Amino acid sequence: MRSLEENGLRRTLRPPAGIDLSSNDYLGLAHHPRIKTAMAAAVEREGAGSTGSRLLRGERDSFSALERRFAQFKGTERALYFSSGYLANIAVMTTFAEAGDVIISDAHNHASLIDGMRLSPARRDVVPHNDVAAVRRALDEAGRAGEAGRPGPSGPGGECFVVVESLFSMDGDEAPIGDYAELCAQSGAHLIVDEAHAVGIYGSRGSGLIEEHGATEQVFVSISTAGKALGVAGAFVAGPAWAIDYLIQRARPFIFSTAPPPALASAIYASLALVEQEPERRERVRELAARLRSRLTTAGVPIGPGTSHIVPVLIGDNDIAVAVAGTLQRDGFDVRAIRPPTVPPGTARLRVSVNANLTEDLIEQFVGSLTSALAGGSEGRV
Repeated sequence: MRSLEENGLRRTLRPPAGIDLSSNDYLGLAHHPRIKTAMAAAVEREGAGSTGSRLLRGERDSFSALERRFAQFKGTERALYFSSGYLANIAVMTTFAEAGDVIISDAHNHASLIDGMRLSPARRDVVPHNDVAAVRRALDEAGRAGEAGRPGPSGPGGECFVVVESLFSMDGDEAPIGDYAELCAQSGAHLIVDEAHAVGIYGSRGSGLIEEHGATEQVFVSISTAGKALGVAGAFVAGPAWAIDYLIQRARPFIFSTAPPPALASAIYASLALVEQEPERRERVRELAARLRSRLTTAGVPIGPGTSHIVPVLIGDNDIAVAVAGTLQRDGFDVRAIRPPTVPPGTARLRVSVNANLTEDLIEQFVGSLTSALAGGSEGRV
C-alpha cells in the first residue's frame, strides 16, 4: 500500500457527485422512465433473483426472447447473454482459442480480453495499437508456422484469432475494422471484436462500429455490453448459431455462473427499443463530442486522437492527473483520473466521456474549469 501511495496509484471508492463526465451512460438511459418501469414490472412478475445458473433453474423465457432480439439488432444468427462484459470476454477467449492456436491482440485491448487470453492455452502475439501492417505481419508469420506444422490460420496445428476493441475504452479511437476484416478473410483467421463502447452509438441501427463499417459478415463473434450506452447491465456475445451453442456447452463463465436477475432482460429489451426509436440521442452524443474536442484543441489542451465520445485529456504524471481531477470535482464536474495499470506508465489522463444529457453551456463551463486547473496546478485526490 505504501508504494501505491508514493507513486500516486492508490484508489478510493467515490460515489457519483456533480455533472457526469466520467460514466459510460452515453445515451443517458440509466434513469429513463420506460426502462425503470419495465424493470420494476419484471421484478414483480419474476422476482429479484434467478436462483441458479441458466443450465439449472436460472433460465427464463425473457432471457431467450432478449437474446433473439439482440441477435436481430446485431444482424447475427444468435446471441448469448452474460451477467457482465468481463465474464463474456473471458468466456470467448477461453472457449474458442485452444492449445495450438494463435491470438493476435492489440496492445491496448481491455483487461478482460487480456485476462481471457492469459487463461487460454493459445499463444498470444501482442501487436502495436491499431497497426494494420503489424497485424498483417503477425498473420503471415502464423501462416508460415502453420505450413511448417505449427499453429497457423486454418493450417496444421491450429486456428488464428485477431482480437480488438472497435472503440478503445481509454484512448477513444476506433480500430480499423474494415482492414482487419479484409486481412482475416484473406488469411482464414477469425476476427473477434469487443463493441463495449460502440454499441448504441454507431451504425444506422445503433448496433455499433461493426455495422457502421459494413463488416458484420466478416466478424466471427462480437461482445457488446448492456451496462454502458444501453444503461442497464450485462453483456452479449453475438455470432453464428454454432458458436453460441458451443459457448452454452463449453464456456465455464456461463455454465458455472448464477444467471443474472431476470428483470434485467426486460429492462434491456426496453433499452433496445429506445436506441432504435430515438436515434437523435446518439446523434446528440456525437455532436457534443465534436464540440468538446474542438474547444479543447482550440484551448491547447492535449487530447487523444479520434472523433468519439471518449475524450482522453493527456497529462502524464499520476499526481498531477489526480490533482486536476480534484479541482474539477470541486468545480462540480465528476471527472476521474486514470492511471497505470489501466493505462501505460507515464500516460495518466482524465477520461472525459460525453453523454446525451449534457448541454453546450456545460461543455463551455467544463473547458474553462479544465484550462484553469491545468494552468494553475491543484491539489486533491480522487
